[in-house]
Amino acid sequence: MFVINAVLHALQLSLFMIWEVFWPLALGFLLSAIVQTVVSKRAVAGALGKPDLRGFVLSLGFGAASSSCSYAAVAIARALFRRGAHFVNAIIFEFASTNLVFELGLVLLILLGWQFVAAEFAGGLLMAVILWILFKLTLRQRTIDEAKRQAERGIVGSVHEGHAEMDMSITEGPFLKRLFSARAFTAISHYFYMDVYMLYFDIGLGFLIAGALAAWVPTSWWQAFFLTNNPTLNEFWGPLIGPIISMLSFVCSVGNVPLAVVLWNGGISFGGVISFIFADLIIVPILNIYRKYYGGRTSLYLLGVSYVAMALSGFLIGEAFKLFGLAPTNHHITVFETTPTWNYTSFLDLVFLVLMAVLAWRFFTTGGPEMIRGMSHSPHGSDSHEKESQVSTLAIDPVCHMSVDTTKPGPRSVHDGKMYYFCSEGCKESFDRDPAKYLRAPAR
Repeated sequence: MFVINAVLHALQLSLFMIWEVFWPLALGFLLSAIVQTVVSKRAVAGALGKPDLRGFVLSLGFGAASSSCSYAAVAIARALFRRGAHFVNAIIFEFASTNLVFELGLVLLILLGWQFVAAEFAGGLLMAVILWILFKLTLRQRTIDEAKRQAERGIVGSVHEGHAEMDMSITEGPFLKRLFSARAFTAISHYFYMDVYMLYFDIGLGFLIAGALAAWVPTSWWQAFFLTNNPTLNEFWGPLIGPIISMLSFVCSVGNVPLAVVLWNGGISFGGVISFIFADLIIVPILNIYRKYYGGRTSLYLLGVSYVAMALSGFLIGEAFKLFGLAPTNHHITVFETTPTWNYTSFLDLVFLVLMAVLAWRFFTTGGPEMIRGMSHSPHGSDSHEKESQVSTLAIDPVCHMSVDTTKPGPRSVHDGKMYYFCSEGCKESFDRDPAKYLRAPAR
């Protein structure tokens, strides 16, 4: 009976947190979907070809406008690298994708407060600068060449690699006309539920682990672990241990924010929380993807420079906020104790549930499930021979630019005597309405 009560208590704490952040998460996904709808991935790779200041700034901007899913960010970074982006810019893009995005800031604001939002974005920029400097000082052309050769093999790293190919962005015409068009409505619904599909496991796991740790691990244990009795050591220890805890948690993206709440309650330093949140791109599963994408030596190199940048930026931003009196001192977060009541949170949760239902209707009626299934099956083989045998059966969807296996049943259309293949009925319908719109430029 004790075990059952403990499990139920952990689940209750998890659900309380989910209720508090449901509408910010939905709003973040919606904003991300809108940005992805009006910013084309096809234009990104060409702009990131040189590792100069302009390439660095564009990498940050394009990354912040991308999906916040860590696995998708890693896959997109490799796709950009293969299409002509410089390795340095591809990695900077990847880090911006997970640390400078809407939904992360909104969830941090609700669970931890504005100071953490400010520190996350200021620290994210600082971390990117440190990472860029480290690349300039330590990255050798030989390492880039080895990474390029490995990347060109196209080895599958995760089930989310279809995200790197998909591009339903709308770039023709005035901005408002594009944004409020029927085609944009479809694209927004697809991007929205694609992000939900990619992140639901990590977010759910993060809340479950946070609830379990809050319910079962005494605060006194955390305080001893984070050396709270010695404030000076605590300031140094937090940014050093934060990324390591993140690595071992196996949780990434927005899902590690609930864990950050538990750590802050337990006494980790302000800078330690920030470095912990930064470290979602060096969790063990993603390190394994780096190994597949770029090779073993490059993955270890990325681990080393990333850890240094995360720990150093977390420490510096923590000390800067402390110097200016901006760092919070109250470690007691009440989100675990807040039971759902009829207030603005409940009202907004219901509003976004209705909005999600509308988007779900559009998603299901425009071939969204087929798109998800196509996205989950990467066309890349595990070696060059397998890759060559598969490429001959692949076609590019002219609407979203995903690879489609022509040997499998699926939507297709004939235009001017040529067969075109599509990932979903939604893409086929868009093409059939105006083929010329999608044939003005090459798919890639």
